[in-house]
Amino acid sequence: MKRFCLFLFVLQAHFCFAQESPEQKLIAMGLQLPPMSKPMANYVRYVQTGNLIFLAGHGPSRADGSQITGKLGKDMSVEQGYDAAKVTALNLLATLKEAIGDLSKIKRIVKVNGYVNSHPDFVDHPKVINGCSDLLVALFGEKGKHARAAMGMVALPSNIAVEIEMVVEVE
Repeated sequence: MKRFCLFLFVLQAHFCFAQESPEQKLIAMGLQLPPMSKPMANYVRYVQTGNLIFLAGHGPSRADGSQITGKLGKDMSVEQGYDAAKVTALNLLATLKEAIGDLSKIKRIVKVNGYVNSHPDFVDHPKVINGCSDLLVALFGEKGKHARAAMGMVALPSNIAVEIEMVVEVE
C-alpha cells in the first residue's frame, strides 16, 4: 500500500510539473519578465508571419532600464556574460508574451543568434550564449532546444555585452 501511495504521489507531482506554465516555471526559478522597453531605433521588436515570430536583436536590459555593458575577455568574465545572456533571454520572452499573450502557445524555439561584444582574443562565445539557451531549455524542455549561432563582435550598440535575436514557432 505504501508503494502504491508513493507511486501516486510521484505520478501526481510529475503531472503537476508537466502542466506548469512557462510563467509559473519562471516564478519557481525566482525570475520574472522585465517591463518592455522601446526599440533603440527605427524598427519593431518582432514581426509575425504565419506561425513564425522573428524577434529583433534584444540586449541585456535590467528591470530598472539599465544595460549590462562591457567587452567579454576584457571587462567581463564568461560567467558575467552568461548572466547577461540570461537577462537578454528574459527580455526576448517578455516581447514574446506581448506578441502572443501566453508563453504556453510557444510550439518551438527554432533559432537563436547570439552576438557577443568581445575582445579579439576571446573564444568562449558559445559559453556566453548558453545563458540564453539554458534558460530556454529549462522553461520549454524539448521545445526549447534550438539551432544556434554564437558570434563575436568588435562592438555592439551602447557597449552592451550581448545581443540576441530569435525565431519562434507558435500555435
